[in-house]
Amino acid sequence: MHIGSFVLGAQFPGQGQGDALHRAVRTGVAAEEAGLDSVWLAEHHFIPYGTCPSAVTLAALLLGRTSRISVGTAVSVLPTQHPVALGEQAALLHHAAQGRFVLGVGRGGPWVDLEVFGTGLAAYESDFPESLDLLLRWLREPRVGAGGDRYAFREVAVVPRPAEALHGAADVPVLVACTSPGTVRLAAGRGLPMLLGMHCGDEEKAEMVRLWRRTAREAGMSPEAIDAAGHVSAGVAQVDDTPEGAAELLRTALPGALRSGVGAMETVDGRRRPMRDPEAYTELLCALHPVGPPRLCADRLAATAERTGITRFALLVEGSGELGATERNVRRIGAEVLPLLAR
Repeated sequence: MHIGSFVLGAQFPGQGQGDALHRAVRTGVAAEEAGLDSVWLAEHHFIPYGTCPSAVTLAALLLGRTSRISVGTAVSVLPTQHPVALGEQAALLHHAAQGRFVLGVGRGGPWVDLEVFGTGLAAYESDFPESLDLLLRWLREPRVGAGGDRYAFREVAVVPRPAEALHGAADVPVLVACTSPGTVRLAAGRGLPMLLGMHCGDEEKAEMVRLWRRTAREAGMSPEAIDAAGHVSAGVAQVDDTPEGAAELLRTALPGALRSGVGAMETVDGRRRPMRDPEAYTELLCALHPVGPPRLCADRLAATAERTGITRFALLVEGSGELGATERNVRRIGAEVLPLLAR
């Protein structure tokens, strides 16, 4: 089992943006110190829900401050950037960090980001497959040209090529955030593992894994490759001596961050996007994920792995919103939860 921290970089009420980013960096470093396997970095624009606008930039910083842990984006929002530019950054980190970088990509949403960056609504609604395919070609081929509806350019050399990294790992690992059957099929058809969100329970995640496996088989993927896909389950982790104490830490801080953060999201075309009730969503997260004493946390992770077949986890550890409490939470996961898991 591979346990990682998920770093949102949220700005909680009463905090400055510098507080949020400092906590994000410290959380990533603490994950390595505590013995976790990975750290996953979120990316958002123009909202306090997440103060990191470039997950690859923050990944570069954390790769430089760590030596063992893998660092992934969860996710780099592909519709707001050019696939070649993202591919170049991913390849650079692959070389410089000795293969410790993982590129997670996603569609994002119909947010005002599409207007600000000039990519337009089509980048979200219809052009994601073309963008993803161009990105994958850039990461796998020596020369790339494009003649699609969205991207068209003459063939150019890929520099640096991931396959020429001195550490011998030929490919940049890529995974896709999946929240719908269509995106599951898209990922499976390309043999890419999924990142599944924290709002999903085990049964929903298990059904998405079954759909992914069926689609991958139909696409000709080998049984061995299907079994080794390495999907990632996102969740929340809060360790305390009692279930009530752990849940209370989240109930006290998380709804305020959700209300101010998610409430600031603005769609590009004025469509209504209903927001989850922050208190009810916090309760849902406490019920679904490892929130409580170490044994309860380990049992919930093991149960999710058994029900879904997923053994890689990206766990939001900063739900308390406070730096000291977050670092203690990470240390307790490493010292008290990991030893209880079969790894």
